[in-house]
Amino acid sequence: MLNIDAIKKGIVIDHIKAGCGYKIFKELGLDKADYTVALIKNVHSKKLGKKDLIKIENEIDLDLTVLGLIDPNITINIIENEKIKEKIKLSLPKKVKGILKCKNPRCVTTIEKIEDVEFTLVDENTKEYKCEYCDAKTSLLTNAKC
Repeated sequence: MLNIDAIKKGIVIDHIKAGCGYKIFKELGLDKADYTVALIKNVHSKKLGKKDLIKIENEIDLDLTVLGLIDPNITINIIENEKIKEKIKLSLPKKVKGILKCKNPRCVTTIEKIEDVEFTLVDENTKEYKCEYCDAKTSLLTNAKC
């Protein structure tokens, strides 16, 4: 049995869908971190069967919107003195800005390279978002397994 010690102060990203931990690890730039970080894959979970887990022994700013897009079932645990100080349950964001790109080749955002385009969630089941400029829909499930 593998034993990973508790962290004194930092963040635990829990309930990550099994196999999606590395994507989050890379997205957060943790592969370049100079502080203690643990990515634990395929941990036994009563609730999920298997899950991934990331432990970060440092205080960092997390983009909860990006994490919610990758896996809305994630739980963020803020740790102080080896105890959970705060628990944040993520969900699929209703609006995202500056993260997604419109897939419509005729959209003004692709022609004029407009930054920080806002997308609005239109269907939670398909993770489908609508472009604020052309109303084209973009589904996050199209290419993503996470």
